[in-house]
Amino acid sequence: MPALITPSTSKLLMRYSVFIAVCAGALICLVLSFAAHQSWLIGFCLFAPFVVLGIFDIIQTSHSLLRNYPVIGSVRWIFEAARPYLRQYLMEDDLSERPYHRDDRSLVYARSKDEEDRQPFGTELDTYAAEYEWMTHSLAPTRVSREPFRLAVGGPACTKPYSASVLNVSAMSFGSLGANAVEALNLGARTAGCYHDTGEGGISPYHRRHGGDLVWELGSGYFGARNSDGSFSPERFADAAQDDQVKMIEIKLSQGAKPGHGGVLPGSKVTPEIAAARGIPLGQDCISPSRHPAFSTPVQMMEFIATLRELSGGKPVGIKLCVGHPSEVFALVKAMLKTGIRPDFVVVDGSEGGTGAAPPELADHVGMPLREGLLLMRNALVGTGLRGEVRLAASGKVISGFSMAANMAIGADWCNAARAFMFSLGCVMSMRCHTGGCPTGVTTSDPHLQRGLVVDDKAERVARFHHHTVAALAELVAAAGLEHPSEILPHHIWHRVSPLEVKALDRLYPFLAADILLNAPGDTPYAADWQAADADSFAPLRAVGPRRAA
Repeated sequence: MPALITPSTSKLLMRYSVFIAVCAGALICLVLSFAAHQSWLIGFCLFAPFVVLGIFDIIQTSHSLLRNYPVIGSVRWIFEAARPYLRQYLMEDDLSERPYHRDDRSLVYARSKDEEDRQPFGTELDTYAAEYEWMTHSLAPTRVSREPFRLAVGGPACTKPYSASVLNVSAMSFGSLGANAVEALNLGARTAGCYHDTGEGGISPYHRRHGGDLVWELGSGYFGARNSDGSFSPERFADAAQDDQVKMIEIKLSQGAKPGHGGVLPGSKVTPEIAAARGIPLGQDCISPSRHPAFSTPVQMMEFIATLRELSGGKPVGIKLCVGHPSEVFALVKAMLKTGIRPDFVVVDGSEGGTGAAPPELADHVGMPLREGLLLMRNALVGTGLRGEVRLAASGKVISGFSMAANMAIGADWCNAARAFMFSLGCVMSMRCHTGGCPTGVTTSDPHLQRGLVVDDKAERVARFHHHTVAALAELVAAAGLEHPSEILPHHIWHRVSPLEVKALDRLYPFLAADILLNAPGDTPYAADWQAADADSFAPLRAVGPRRAA
């Protein structure tokens, strides 16, 4: 007589065991509710949803795991959904999370709440691990004022220079951030005495409500300064740019989150307020081109900069970019030399990204990280004798006084931070910025979620984080025996290359001497890229031979 339960039948029963169990439980409870007491209906009501779930799992066609393992297969999706939270709060140590580990976030939270930020018992970092860095100190430390460091921005062609803080709120658009978050950042920036970059989404009423200094970022969509066909409108630009609250203009060429890629805001998210701020039709998809329609060559870009400076009434005009082809950076400085027009500042955005959502390929593998991009831009300006006329700023994972000092050692005059200020608003790095479901109300337009973000309270946190971080930078400056962050040089920062080797940044990276690209470009590591750069085209004059051959 053949066995009733074959190996294949046994495996089937095992896979369906949970579903069979809940069906049996539901049936038993239903029978007992009729035979014994109606209270058994409660048990039936508990089992019934799982029976329905199991039936749905078996008949659906999208997930093979659920068809083969009804009911119990759903546990995988439960744990998968909970995995980021379990990992963040229960499993990972204080230094292992990305893009910001627990210690980084805790530092921002403590400083923004005016809580104790000192740590006992020494560093948690492995000082003999590769990538460990430190700042050299002096045996004769100085006494540095804790007043916020400031610097003048604006070249000879600028009639309304701006005094900028060394730490400012980086570009985050209204629409990407909710109204309450924008308000809190602007009020916090006003209290702290720093500027608030609008992001490319235009100037909203929430940017204006509290009167904090604004840097108007003008992206390829020209939001707030565009004609109906998306082209640049000089009249609309002048009308907004001459407002006293707007202190500087920043032309966004690319961003670290998705360099070389335009943005799309679906029509469903284009609310009346966003439509008004951007100057776009209500309910229609809002598309930012991947490049600027107003210019197509480096020389034309310089001419556009001069036009914006004139239309704004003489305010500083600069550019922001994530560095890509080195030859294009050299093409920009060649255009500055050819036209005699200089941007008042350049902001280098690192490919570490920021608040913008992007395809993984772009976020992970396109663009130069901040340090390499900042170094290349610094060398381009120094090597052509332009560094004294053009200010340089850094934007990318700025979260502490040391991260600011390291950027300044490479050449930055000031730093911008986005995600750090989001943490000061209460962001918990839930990684839902692009979904509209931010649990802390920072990156959402949902009014119910935004309600959790109280503007006055969070604005104070923004200001406190700025104050304590700049004060921490002052402590580093004093410890190094210096008077101002501008005195921090590459030899002040040391980097561990291996457990047995350390190097100062000036021995780790090539720092060009003044004018060397004009006088002896062949003596630099950039000789081929310099030769390929053309002021009249972003395309290289010729293929960079050795690199292509490799």
